[in-house]
Amino acid sequence: MNVSNNVMTRTDLRRLEILLASEFTQAIGCKGYLTRFEQKLDDAKIVDSHEVLPNVVTMNSTFRLRELRTDEAHTYTLVYPEEACIAEGKLSVLTPLGSEILGHCADDEILCRVQDRDERRRIETVSFQPERVGAFNM
Repeated sequence: MNVSNNVMTRTDLRRLEILLASEFTQAIGCKGYLTRFEQKLDDAKIVDSHEVLPNVVTMNSTFRLRELRTDEAHTYTLVYPEEACIAEGKLSVLTPLGSEILGHCADDEILCRVQDRDERRRIETVSFQPERVGAFNM
């Protein structure tokens, strides 16, 4: 991952650190992607909510993601686990895909492990970002 494309708001970082330390997350067990996610948080460029660029995927952002192998595109909102519902396009940040997307920008390509294989996906657009509309506490 290009570290320059690993941007996180202070608010998101604080909430995610609490989530990772929670009993809920501990019950998931030692998943490799959670260890990588913790490292991603440690390596992130931290910015204040009002400073984040409008094309960065932050928590509660809505974005369009294209799977490059099949050329299928879907729209998702990146959410906390208790709000997740993939049928409604609400992707948990604690999934391998969700944890990889956080902090990336529109036009970034990511490599994500899905069902025992690596898949390349591209973030096409970020159509909604809470910080862009002044919703700094979503």
